[in-house]
Amino acid sequence: MADKFFYIDIFAGCGGLSAGLLNAGWTGFFAVEKNADAFATFRYNLIDNKYHFLWPSWLPIQENDINEILKNHADNLQKLQGEITLVAGGPPCQGFSMAGKRDKNDQRNSLVKSYIKFIEFVLPEAIIFENVYGFTVNFKEKKGTKKYSSYVERALKRLGYRIKHEIVDMSEYGIPQNRKRFILIAMRNYSPNRVFEMLKENKETFCKKKGIACTTTVYEAISDLEKRHGTMPSPDTKGFQAGVYGPIKSGYQRLMRQDLWAETEVADSHRFVKHKNDTVQLHKDLLNNAPVGKRITPSDNIVANLNRRGVTVLNREAQAPTITSIPDELVHYVEPRILTVREHARIQSFPDWFKFKGKYTSGGKRRKQEVPRYTQVGNAVPPLFAEQIGLAIREVISNAKTKQ
Repeated sequence: MADKFFYIDIFAGCGGLSAGLLNAGWTGFFAVEKNADAFATFRYNLIDNKYHFLWPSWLPIQENDINEILKNHADNLQKLQGEITLVAGGPPCQGFSMAGKRDKNDQRNSLVKSYIKFIEFVLPEAIIFENVYGFTVNFKEKKGTKKYSSYVERALKRLGYRIKHEIVDMSEYGIPQNRKRFILIAMRNYSPNRVFEMLKENKETFCKKKGIACTTTVYEAISDLEKRHGTMPSPDTKGFQAGVYGPIKSGYQRLMRQDLWAETEVADSHRFVKHKNDTVQLHKDLLNNAPVGKRITPSDNIVANLNRRGVTVLNREAQAPTITSIPDELVHYVEPRILTVREHARIQSFPDWFKFKGKYTSGGKRRKQEVPRYTQVGNAVPPLFAEQIGLAIREVISNAKTKQ
């Protein structure tokens, strides 16, 4: 096993990182995700259909809690030392996010310690740690501050890793959204600095090979999914309409629609929301009056009856704002509606063969327990970026081995 590129995906969500690593030539060993809906999506796409994971006999192929694995399978994890090249993934980011309510007491923040314990057991050659930009910002406390990124880096250095982190804007890597993320690369015997150098050096060639530009606009990403192309009854929700594919208008759309069955007419999870009349009118008012690409709030007094915390009308000629788990923060650039799950997934660079499972959305207190489709997409690492970072790590390791 050691001569091949095997990885473990922890806090895997619906599988954005793994979908990218699949295309980068890695082989999955197993993945850890505790939410049933997110794991259902992960399993359907990457285990049952792509057969991407070997999966050890000691771990059930189901949703699993990392703390339970640490408690019950410490010996099995330690036996993997020297066998696993990469551990990928970062703890849930909601407690750190600058976009939401930053909460130093969010229980999800404690998963950082579970992450370090997992690394200590497995000791992979390389690590990809991804999180929101807010992960690098101190929480203000009575006795000084707490900066989780520094905690992670100190812990990994104690385990013998060389560390490099950067704030990466994924809009520079073909992803049609302004998504800045904390990316940390740690390696035991190779240079993490070289990984970031490779990532930047290779992006033009990578995008050209994929038939896309390094800077992709919203229109280039989703114009073939506009409602005007037609609708059919939703295949997974009675009483709803889903969008029919329009003609391919860009290299990005062609890339996203690769590997679909020829007879596919309706995109997966492209179910349109049933907006009430007053909501449609609000969206029309926003399209007519709101500055495109700029987040507005009720206090801006640009339109009447805006009761959302903030909303952005997409600029078709630019990148989208960061895709989040809240679907009503974005309004389509020409149609008076919010985006579908598939449109969110396109902006996140999920290929159209990747199908989502579970509820479409949830509200109120259920949001803390459930991970519906919109949330699965919003929480994911863009697969197109994951592929590029996966290729860079492989290249650094392979080049170093060739010189030895």
